[in-house]
Amino acid sequence: MSEVRVRFAPSPTGYLHVGGARTALFNWLYARRHRGKFILRIEDTDKARSTPELTNMILDSLRWLGLDWDEGPEAGGEYGPYFQSERGELYRQALAKLQAEGKVYPCFCSAGELEERRAEQMKAGKPPRYDRRCRHLAKEEAERLINAGKACAWRLAMPTEGETVFDDLVRGKLTFANQELDDFIVARSDGSPTYNFVVVVDDINMRITQVIRGEDHISNTPKQIQVYHALGAPLPAFGHLPLVLGKDKSRLSKRHGATSTDVYQAEGYLPETMFNFLALLGWSSGTDRELFSKQKLVELFDISGVGKAGSVFDMDKLTWMNGYYIRQMNEERFLELTGERLVQAGVERSVVESEWGRRVARIEKEKMKLIGDVVPLTRFFFSDELEYEDKALKQLKEGMESLKQVKEGLIKLDKFDAQALEKLIRGLAEERGESAGKLIHPLRAALSGLSSGPGLFEMMELLGKERCIKRIEAAIERFGG
Repeated sequence: MSEVRVRFAPSPTGYLHVGGARTALFNWLYARRHRGKFILRIEDTDKARSTPELTNMILDSLRWLGLDWDEGPEAGGEYGPYFQSERGELYRQALAKLQAEGKVYPCFCSAGELEERRAEQMKAGKPPRYDRRCRHLAKEEAERLINAGKACAWRLAMPTEGETVFDDLVRGKLTFANQELDDFIVARSDGSPTYNFVVVVDDINMRITQVIRGEDHISNTPKQIQVYHALGAPLPAFGHLPLVLGKDKSRLSKRHGATSTDVYQAEGYLPETMFNFLALLGWSSGTDRELFSKQKLVELFDISGVGKAGSVFDMDKLTWMNGYYIRQMNEERFLELTGERLVQAGVERSVVESEWGRRVARIEKEKMKLIGDVVPLTRFFFSDELEYEDKALKQLKEGMESLKQVKEGLIKLDKFDAQALEKLIRGLAEERGESAGKLIHPLRAALSGLSSGPGLFEMMELLGKERCIKRIEAAIERFGG
């Protein structure tokens, strides 16, 4: 087997969609599994919509996800340039070869004429496609029109009989009747080449051995195969990945929520979470496991494990998985990421980076599902202006008498640490003949405004004796009447 060379070729006309990220990841896993090369190519021929800023955002998103490329922008390589906008001469040479060999022909039909014929075909219940009338022009007549300055596009002379067949790496044998295929345009009248032409020229030139992409490209594949044949180049293997779907089983789009990787990064999802999650969108390891390291996925990835059915982007599963990876994170990285969120929320950096601030972040780690959760979960530590949840407010009002007794006990307490606090609260509960929860719930509500949170006694130790007493007094004064 020759060296595996796969590619991911995004267009910088928008952010990196999670479907594109999944395609990039599967290609990367395939390359790493087979000790091959992963090539990044930027398809930036849409001059009106492609921008350097969007290109950089795509590169940053790929890096954040943990994907590196062996050839491409910034990495270089012997088959560059890796921007389609810089590869025009290669396309001109390929077109000239097809023209010289008579495998393409000039089409002089105007856009208006083509539209009129399409409308007639549809009215007659026929599939709309080019009627090949310019294909039958005499060579001399075509040359005369070209020499006279008549604008023309160039169409590939597709076979009109037989079938185009290929064995899809995911879907098995796929067959297309050639008579149903259009003589598609490979170069427009202004000289600009079209997608189905340039992508083949690029893949041939870059020695791509497997083309792994979304199933929305299946209809392009028979056209591209004929370009390979026309250029006399060997075919790569093709594999078409199932679509990423929303919960309603339609293709994932903005109406389902965030679709770009940068949004998930901003919301506090971790790259290792997204890597693991996307790897399982349409691929199965053959086990019930759902949590994998990057290296384990490289070891296990086999394209035969990719299914044909679309895969639902399950936000609940993604968020659950993110909570798991947060809990597994080493302390230094956890404190760095949460610290930046707290600073962005207005907490002084010196406070965040103090030992007290670090203890505050650590105490909430088990409850966090997103890195950004550190802000609402710890807000009550950094501000005495509490917002009371409805459930907490109810618990507070029901436990007002016990709060007064707790306050008196705290005033008399000499050692204010978690162990001493627990002994005090449980002792008071025993004196009152109540369960400890009857004191713990209203006390937590008075101190944090929340009905749940970290361990109460450790939380109280971090808040300190003075703040705890002041907050209880404020709650009694506000709600005790």
